[in-house]
Amino acid sequence: MTGILLLVPGAMGQGLTDAVTHIFGEPVGGLATLAVDQAHRDTEDFHRRLDAAVADLDRGQGVLILADIFGASHTNTACRLLAPGRVELVSGVNLPMLLRVLNHRGLGLEALADKAVSGGVDGILRASLRHSGPSAA
Repeated sequence: MTGILLLVPGAMGQGLTDAVTHIFGEPVGGLATLAVDQAHRDTEDFHRRLDAAVADLDRGQGVLILADIFGASHTNTACRLLAPGRVELVSGVNLPMLLRVLNHRGLGLEALADKAVSGGVDGILRASLRHSGPSAA
């Protein structure tokens, strides 16, 4: 099973994991959060914690890191760990993305990263264009 690491601010990570637990009815294994906190500006310490989190989650099928914003310090640090077939990163994490990933964990890491992207994009809808009920006047 591919490990999933949420690399997001603490409250966001807790909210996503709480939502997943609510939807699935129980905590999901192989899913962890590494909170990005303003108090932890030490890049080397963060890199060590990130490396340890990836190592802890990797059970031989790699780790998919789902992050909030590409180009931020924490995602730039995570990019140092990228390795084909072992560690992949997708930014723009949202709940539909996370659910898509959790429902397709049997895929290889590359295919799972593609599912993450499609889940994130496909989960963003403009309701007024999709809703078939009465329109607001």
